Amino acid sequence: MRIGKLARTIAESPTLALNAKANQLKAQGEALIHLGSGEPKSMAPIDAILAASAKLVSADVKYTPTAGILPLRKAVIAYTERHYGRTVAPANVMIAAGAKPALYAALAAIVDPGDEVVFPAPYWVSYPEMVRMVGGRPVIVAPPEGAFEPALRDLEGAITDRTKAVILNSPNNPSGAVYSRELVAAMVDLCERRDLFLIMDDIYHQLVFDGCTAPSAYAFTGRPVDESRVIVVNGVSKVYAMTGFRIGWAVAARELIEVMTNIQAQSTSCPSALLQAAALGALEGDQSGVESLRLTLMTHRDVLVRELAAIPGVRVTVPKGTFYCLPDFRAYDADSTRLSGFLLDRALVATVPGKDFGLEGHLRISYCGSVREIVEGVRRIRWALDPASPREIHIGDRLRARDW
Repeated sequence: MRIGKLARTIAESPTLALNAKANQLKAQGEALIHLGSGEPKSMAPIDAILAASAKLVSADVKYTPTAGILPLRKAVIAYTERHYGRTVAPANVMIAAGAKPALYAALAAIVDPGDEVVFPAPYWVSYPEMVRMVGGRPVIVAPPEGAFEPALRDLEGAITDRTKAVILNSPNNPSGAVYSRELVAAMVDLCERRDLFLIMDDIYHQLVFDGCTAPSAYAFTGRPVDESRVIVVNGVSKVYAMTGFRIGWAVAARELIEVMTNIQAQSTSCPSALLQAAALGALEGDQSGVESLRLTLMTHRDVLVRELAAIPGVRVTVPKGTFYCLPDFRAYDADSTRLSGFLLDRALVATVPGKDFGLEGHLRISYCGSVREIVEGVRRIRWALDPASPREIHIGDRLRARDW
């Protein structure tokens, strides 16, 4: 079969592939612990479920405006005012089938063939492939050794005449790092001076801990939204535990939103009417579930950090947000793909290789599962790696012996 050259270069999503393998093992009856998951275990808000149910019962589930229904765009406007202190208009908002399609539409709207898009490692796994899919070239900036926040001088040094945009994801997937106000302010200033787009992937922005806040790019620009190069991408997946609903949005200058909407019109027509109703219910309904999720995740983070820190040689940087941790396992194996596969095969623990996020020698470990899963998963990891741990361990209903 003659597949297009570009399509052949696009890598498989490692996180989705891991989920598929984990689900397969569970279906086979294996006692798998999934510490690679990227979705909270809590249920979607009841207001979202009721709104979706009412829409479904009405049987009035038709095409919507390509940019999304007006009530939902107004809800995003209210969300933007509440969390960012910035007033925008409906023409500044595009609803999409998830934050990922919103980000892709933004890249498709601004990137010409050969343009460069700069972003720091560790990065979300889809950034490089999405940039390539629109004909651009990803430029990855490595962090200083032992850190997850990029050095400003390194980001500045990566900017060339071909640079079109910078992507910042803070709170960061996979590290849980929250970038400093100084870095975000400097990047807003740099992008404005160099006439670059600054894409802020804010999907985790409410999931922060220890009194920390995720700095908003809007706080450091005096430009009106319609004159700004800032693009804010967000959605309901993480904060509202609605990963399967696939509703996200972008807020940007209306000229850009118009182009992004045209791109969406020619690809997906519009987001689902049913799922837009659910997202509207979540945004306008009771918000206490967000705080409950945040507090639960902070407790789970503390458990995970404590358990990981007890493994000799593992270096852990305490996450300030999200529901991920990116510990350094180089004391055991610098090849994170091999190590992740080893832990899956021998200990039945699913993790994600740091290599997939641009930071080799690390593993992304999620703490959005239960405390029991976290404790048991790390117990198995220690058993598999630490020669001083007991030789035998029960995994499910089987006794396993370490013979390596």
